[in-house]
Amino acid sequence: QVRLVESGGGLVQAGGSLRLSCAVFGSFVRDNDMAWYRQAPGKQLELVASIASGGNTTYASSVEGRFTISRDDAKNTVYLQMSALKPGDTGVYYCRIVPSDYWGQGTQVTVSS
Repeated sequence: QVRLVESGGGLVQAGGSLRLSCAVFGSFVRDNDMAWYRQAPGKQLELVASIASGGNTTYASSVEGRFTISRDDAKNTVYLQMSALKPGDTGVYYCRIVPSDYWGQGTQVTVSS
């Protein structure tokens, strides 16, 4: 059974940093395209960043230059390093094996001004 478990969310002041982790069980991150999404209050789900099995990365324009997606194959974990955080980055962040119905439970990120 495939499970994704996110961690690392929290409350941070604007300008601060957080690192989110997504541990994958029952599959291998090196064999899959992985992505981070977020959902802000009252807004639609947004694709934030993705990393292909071959290592290519893509980012939403709103986070380009501030966020970095990476993976550790030995730990079977995908990360999202977030820097220069803004209040607009507030939301629940989810990781996903793409394309699939395998999602994590989400982790809350709140950025205060």
